[in-house]
Amino acid sequence: MTEPPSGLSSPDVEVKSLQLDDRPESESADSGIGDGDELPVPQQILISNVTCDSFKISWNMESRGQDRITHYFVDLNKKEDKSSNKFKHMDVPTKLVAKAVPLPMTVRGHWFLSPRTEYTVAVQTATKQPDGEYAVSAWSEIVEFCTADYSTVQLKQLLLKAEAIAGRMLPFTVFYRNQQREYFQPNSQYYRSRDAQCCRMLPSVKDNSGSHGSPISGKLEGIFFSCNTEFNTGRPPQDSPYGPYRFQIQADLLFNQNTNAYFGDFYCMYTSYHYVIVVLAPSGSKGDIFCRGKLPALDRSNNCFLSCGEEEDGSLSFRHAQDVILEVLYTEPVDVSLGTVSQISGHQLMSLSTLNAKKDPSCKVCNISVGR
Repeated sequence: MTEPPSGLSSPDVEVKSLQLDDRPESESADSGIGDGDELPVPQQILISNVTCDSFKISWNMESRGQDRITHYFVDLNKKEDKSSNKFKHMDVPTKLVAKAVPLPMTVRGHWFLSPRTEYTVAVQTATKQPDGEYAVSAWSEIVEFCTADYSTVQLKQLLLKAEAIAGRMLPFTVFYRNQQREYFQPNSQYYRSRDAQCCRMLPSVKDNSGSHGSPISGKLEGIFFSCNTEFNTGRPPQDSPYGPYRFQIQADLLFNQNTNAYFGDFYCMYTSYHYVIVVLAPSGSKGDIFCRGKLPALDRSNNCFLSCGEEEDGSLSFRHAQDVILEVLYTEPVDVSLGTVSQISGHQLMSLSTLNAKKDPSCKVCNISVGR
């Protein structure tokens, strides 16, 4: 727990790690710690003001023994399940000790709190004795809560990191999307992201690849496109991890003066190359409304990743960043008849697939202080 930012009234609380043994809910943290029978037990735990790496906590307790309380013990644990965050720092103690202060108090710390992660928390009151030992109350009830997504503050931190490595801009003319043959066949039963009758590609909910706290994962619907080109040819690469059939569409049909652009994520997957997600949403669309206030907006004609400029003759020109792999998430249906489908001559490089890919939590290039 550290000093809360301006606008939060919670007290400045010093937090230290405290090695406590696992215990049944009704027992104190350590039988060797002093008798705390006269200390009040926290009741009706309330969690509020939850962010991606902090929360406020308060509770009620009987007046008996309150004057003896010098510290609070906070037992914070990640709620384990099959989809739990595999990258939590397991060596960091989650048993915390804080000096007793007026409630609510803010628990803050990216070293033990991860975004979009479920936790359980319980509290004891304690008295520090002259010999340095503690007398403690029984544990409170256990309550559950989930940390929040990255806010625009954290996303802007990611944006600055991504801008630092984006490199020079290269021209391109088409967006493209690779899939298996069945994806483009009418009435195919293999893919649900097609409206076969109307020959449209339909948006689907973004998976959980990338940064753990990205607000678009599992929430924003869209269709992923690429626009990266080979440096020596200026054309899309012939290899793809997603299938040997490629849909190509002229860039101005998806990205024009009526399209808003947003920064969505920046990550890597234990490799030397990095990915940037740019969201393209037609102005006023469902996707555009979702992105407003959640994602940093990009200047359509002047940003480091994906730009749309207007030439003197009124035509549009497009550029993409050279040194990152762009994933462009378009939030609306796309009519297949607006483009072309052909088979590529390269290979399926499955190692490059980002489907549900996990971000490298140790990378200093694409991680920020609040975690993955």
